[in-house]
Amino acid sequence: MIDFLHGNGSQVIIDGTDGLLYDRLTEAGLTVYRADHRAPSELPLLGSASAETLARTTLCDRPPLSRSAVGSGTHSGRDEELAGGYETAMAAVADQPAPGRFFAHGPRDEARVALTFDDGPFPPHTDRVLDVLEHYAVPATFFCVGLNSDAHPELLGRIQARGHAFGNHTWSHPYLPDLSEAQILEQLRRTGEAISTFSGGAPTLFRPPYGALPPGPYDWLATMEATTVLWDVDPKDWSRPGAEVIARSVLDQVRPGSIVLMHDGGGDRSQTVDALPTIIETLLDRGYRLVRVDELLERPVSEQAEARGASPSAPD
Repeated sequence: MIDFLHGNGSQVIIDGTDGLLYDRLTEAGLTVYRADHRAPSELPLLGSASAETLARTTLCDRPPLSRSAVGSGTHSGRDEELAGGYETAMAAVADQPAPGRFFAHGPRDEARVALTFDDGPFPPHTDRVLDVLEHYAVPATFFCVGLNSDAHPELLGRIQARGHAFGNHTWSHPYLPDLSEAQILEQLRRTGEAISTFSGGAPTLFRPPYGALPPGPYDWLATMEATTVLWDVDPKDWSRPGAEVIARSVLDQVRPGSIVLMHDGGGDRSQTVDALPTIIETLLDRGYRLVRVDELLERPVSEQAEARGASPSAPD
């Protein structure tokens, strides 16, 4: 498709529900604009608006178009909305009784840290991340996108064979507040199916794209028996600030119980791969143990409450 578009000298307008396509086309040197369809009725149960709908809304209704730029993020131009969606998700973390089903970090009383990778699996970056993790014999958690999982099952097999954990990161990386509950559930269901062959069942760890959730209640998450995993360390590696900057940002922010957000898909992640050895070596030198997210969160309620010096039912 990219070769065809290059040959036509085309400018491209894509539907904002395909968050990862935006970056890939931009990296290929195409001029790309994003049209956001904020009404769920404009979208099918799964996937993008039709070409007819996209053309009509773009040419007739004149919605705002956002032009992409390498390193600007897949939803540039919607920064305030994305921040609001993330704040909604963090409010769910704060409002729940501990330990709950929404997490931004694990227990703070043990020197354990979870490395997580979003938006893959995608070659060659997932392969390179796995090589580094194997070299240091440390586990990680991969929040996989369904489209990429369906396209690269061999990478899912390698993730599983190396003992890493899987998480659900939706089918096409949409901004979830743009979707209906039924559309969100279909995103999770289809991704779970794509991963389940390698994970022994649909993963119960879930990370919303951009960390953004629509306003509650979250009964739809309960029906999926999903545990929502956010993060407390974000080096913004997607912006490609350089491997040294990524490593320094992680190491400056990390503390016991941290969940580190990084990326193995969605674009050129070579800087993230190059930063990994420094991150891992320094954390190990500091006495941290690197664990999967499910291991970080698996302590019984009574143990977590005792560590905080509170009763098991006390709010977090």
